[in-house]
Amino acid sequence: MGYGVAMTTLVITLLGDDKPGIVALVSESVARHGASWERSSMSRIAGKFAGIVEVTVSESAADALVDDLSTVSTSAALELTIERVSPSTAPRLGGYSASLTLTGQDHPGLLHDVAAVFASLGVSIEELETDTGPAPMGGFVLFGATASLFVPDLISPVELETALEAIANDLMVEIEFE
Repeated sequence: MGYGVAMTTLVITLLGDDKPGIVALVSESVARHGASWERSSMSRIAGKFAGIVEVTVSESAADALVDDLSTVSTSAALELTIERVSPSTAPRLGGYSASLTLTGQDHPGLLHDVAAVFASLGVSIEELETDTGPAPMGGFVLFGATASLFVPDLISPVELETALEAIANDLMVEIEFE
């Protein structure tokens, strides 16, 4: 893709039964149309393969790529959604990045409680991964989360940490600020 070529960004989500070769099929289609695989996140969850991919492709090849991915979707029994997106031109308000690690005894609504704290403070979740598993000693289930956050300048690191710790006494919060 040469300089001055109009580019389109596509966000592709995929979901299907987990089997070898899914990424190879999708990436082959992306490469065939001269698109660039920018970012992705993929996981096997409950026997399903789920992923989200950002690709850039020349505007002139975008429709052909979308058609090709539709064919891949049918042949691989994948649910695919494709959305054309425009880079945001709105300036991001002042803030800072933070990495968050949470561990605590799992209970219904825990993630909602954490997300509600973020929403109330205007904190954006850039990336989030969660998991549950047995506690090493204790006979209960532990909830764990790691997140990349964007925190508005108006919210101090202490305020964010205090707000998270207030939702559960047994919630361990570790935040690193960049």
